[in-house]
Amino acid sequence: MLEIGKAIVSFDVLEEHFLCDLTKCKGACCVEGDSGAPLTNEEAVKLEKIYPIVEEYMTPEGKAVIAHQGSSMVDSDGDTVTPLVNNRECAYTFKDKRGIVKCAIEKAFFDGKIDFRKPVSCHLFPIRITEYKRFDAVNYQELKICKPGRVCGIGQKLPLYHFLKEPLIRKYGEKWYEQLEYAAKEKPWQQISE
Repeated sequence: MLEIGKAIVSFDVLEEHFLCDLTKCKGACCVEGDSGAPLTNEEAVKLEKIYPIVEEYMTPEGKAVIAHQGSSMVDSDGDTVTPLVNNRECAYTFKDKRGIVKCAIEKAFFDGKIDFRKPVSCHLFPIRITEYKRFDAVNYQELKICKPGRVCGIGQKLPLYHFLKEPLIRKYGEKWYEQLEYAAKEKPWQQISE
């Protein structure tokens, strides 16, 4: 583990390769899982505010879930998350012409209708951050559904931390990311073990 600021970063974040291959996974990360996407309190408030704009991109099923449960909810673990349709896909999803599950929030953002791209937990996936009182644990979550992303990342020689540069900067800032990048190049943990 590597400590940068208040974050404890798993070496996997620096050593693994990754590049989403939506043609193969079909956006499974928006469908699989035991709960909705984790949200900060600020993100939950933001989703409620932008929902009238985002809903035009959503499926009728997603709109019905939000009409019933609200734009966010608290799951069985006590975490604020996005609601799910039939305990599966995120309510904020839709399928494109190729059958790939995509994010309605992100679509509204790319169409210039809102200034919020999507929840940071989604933007960072497959990195998961667990926030504790004194530090954040930053880990790579290796899932079977993301095997195409690992294969594609290895083929393109794209490290996970490079693939997720934008959301890591969004979460921790430019200077933090520069320190992460420096550590990835210098690999001080390997020098200690030699």
